[in-house]
Amino acid sequence: MKIEENKVASIDYTLTNDHGEVLDSSSGREPLAYLHGNGGLIPGLEKELEGKVKGDKLVAIIAPDQAYGVRSEELVQEIPLENFQDASEVKIGAQFQVQNGDHTHIATITTIGDKSATVDMNHPLADETLHFDVEIMDVREPTKEELEHGHVHGAGGHHH
Repeated sequence: MKIEENKVASIDYTLTNDHGEVLDSSSGREPLAYLHGNGGLIPGLEKELEGKVKGDKLVAIIAPDQAYGVRSEELVQEIPLENFQDASEVKIGAQFQVQNGDHTHIATITTIGDKSATVDMNHPLADETLHFDVEIMDVREPTKEELEHGHVHGAGGHHH
């Protein structure tokens, strides 16, 4: 069975950046199960996995515009310190979620001044070219619930 829209694929993967640093890996965990074509993975990785079958191995190199986006200076903003509910949370490197319309951004505090803090809402992996080393562990039909909900249920997508 091939990976195509609305099939459930389970993949083992290791994600590295251009410098070869490991950013994420399923090693030592369950494979990642996802419903193909439903936005569960970054677009560039879905394109690379399309048409693959169980047992296939590939290295996908994905440019920022097909991954987590290109850095935008518009997403760097100064926020008055009084806007933070808890001043003790205001530390350089602290991360929190910001709702922006339909999108949730992870914001990172980069500098702190007397009256305001600078926060960067770019994705931590913005501007990064991502290198995925992937092995396809399984491809199956989704269950009715998975199709209706648009994502895989259960730990690693296994049903006991």
